[in-house]
Amino acid sequence: MIKKISILFPLWAVLFSIVSYFQPSLVVGFKSWIIPLLILIMFCMGITLKLDDFKRVFKSPKIIALTVALQFLFMPLFAFLVSKIFNLSDELLVGMVLVGAVSGGTASNVIAFLAKADVALSITMTIVSTLLSIIITPYLTLLYVGQTVPVPATDMFISILKIVFVPVVIGLVLNHFFNKYIEKRHDIFALLSIISIVFIIGIIIGINESKISTIAMSLMLAIACHNLLGIIAGYYFAKLFGYDKTVCKTVAIEVGMQNSGLAVVLAMKYFTPLSALPGAIFSIWHNISGSILAGIWAKQEEGKINI
Repeated sequence: MIKKISILFPLWAVLFSIVSYFQPSLVVGFKSWIIPLLILIMFCMGITLKLDDFKRVFKSPKIIALTVALQFLFMPLFAFLVSKIFNLSDELLVGMVLVGAVSGGTASNVIAFLAKADVALSITMTIVSTLLSIIITPYLTLLYVGQTVPVPATDMFISILKIVFVPVVIGLVLNHFFNKYIEKRHDIFALLSIISIVFIIGIIIGINESKISTIAMSLMLAIACHNLLGIIAGYYFAKLFGYDKTVCKTVAIEVGMQNSGLAVVLAMKYFTPLSALPGAIFSIWHNISGSILAGIWAKQEEGKINI
């Protein structure tokens, strides 16, 4: 039952966003919950990890390095270029770049499973990019938008350390010592993460309710293009380096799906509520596009089996 609820995450995100848009008073008062909710998400990620997950880095170092390079080189660049093409405001540009500069999202692991990609590899990629984002994200943001708006890169680094690294490590340590109790409850932690991100999205939609109608179409197109470019770049660069379709799918999903919750938190803390909107909408969109893509790839695999 919990797994079915979790798989329908895009639907819950869309429905709660609609409610938040038409009834913003229900959610705007919870603005102060955004950071604690993201900390909970990171903790839930950490508590489902084992030390063996980190050992996989040494088994597939080349493809992990390629994926991380694609993620941190192309995604912020794509975000910047797409924002300029669609003539987005400086506030939205900052939000788009933040989405591009953060790590891969934990939802990519679920989509990798649905797409019949390499889930273990996906998890390892997410772990590596999440840890690297502590250092890389603030300075990528400074690189792309530092000439446009003030970017407190050092403060952002400290915040990411507290919001990402500390809860992940605490979760990892607890799982190490209490694994036999925790392993049976992984679905509950996944559900907690989904509820948290849906609530974060709703809060941001509610806060920006008055502005959404004027920017929704151009921002949606920009986000869709950003996500699509990441998926295409991930898939075909992996293919260019000679990897099989399963690995190519895994890289495509990992590069195209971002930790947009972290982008939302950083935008709210260091920039403006409007800068958090790209992250909130991206969070909905990349799960919808990822689910559609996973469905197509899964059917292709089933077709091969039937033959």
